[in-house]
Amino acid sequence: MIGRVTPQRMMPDPLPSLSLRREQRATAHMVASLLLDYPDDAWFSRLPVLRAHVATLPHRMAQLFDGFMDAAAATGPRAWQAQYVATFDLKRRCSLYLTYYATGDTRRRGAALVAFLDAYRAAGWEFEADELPDYLPAVLELSASSDSPIAAGILSAHREGVEVLRYALESQDSPWSAVVRAVTLSLPPIDERTRERYLRLINDGPPTETVGIDTLPPFPVRPEMVREG
Repeated sequence: MIGRVTPQRMMPDPLPSLSLRREQRATAHMVASLLLDYPDDAWFSRLPVLRAHVATLPHRMAQLFDGFMDAAAATGPRAWQAQYVATFDLKRRCSLYLTYYATGDTRRRGAALVAFLDAYRAAGWEFEADELPDYLPAVLELSASSDSPIAAGILSAHREGVEVLRYALESQDSPWSAVVRAVTLSLPPIDERTRERYLRLINDGPPTETVGIDTLPPFPVRPEMVREG
């Protein structure tokens, strides 16, 4: 028998925010930024350095990062890379691009990406990368590197996307869910209105109107992620 109705997805449990010093939050966001990037050979080679930084974080957060790095080391580069691609490149609800959750592939996304570029500049930085400016690792790097309230504001404005990504990864028992959980622990508590918005995203998914790539603004393609202006 073909099921014609499905139960609504439950709202994920909220995570309590940890009390972090500024330097601890910066460390957590930089570590998460690096761990959410594509796991090439350089990614694996920096794991021992990241472990030393993780040791300065609260125990609950350090456990998440350490467990994730243990799993990566045990799996090995090739299998881990294949799992990364299957997780983030092939699943619509696991996008690392924050504007995708609010706009999908619609005409509104171009304006949202321009707003990201303006926010980087307002914080005193230029975005120069192969990725688009709403790439979560880049946003986390900006948060780790800048004292500007604009950097924190970007994450707050796209909290729904972070929470939907967390839910999607947790529902698949993905090892990357540990990294996003650690990010969530570093962020301020969310209110009920925000929770309701990301519940709608969890159930409905991002908008699906598709547009050509030529509707997006051009971006620099030098290899650096974020550099001070």
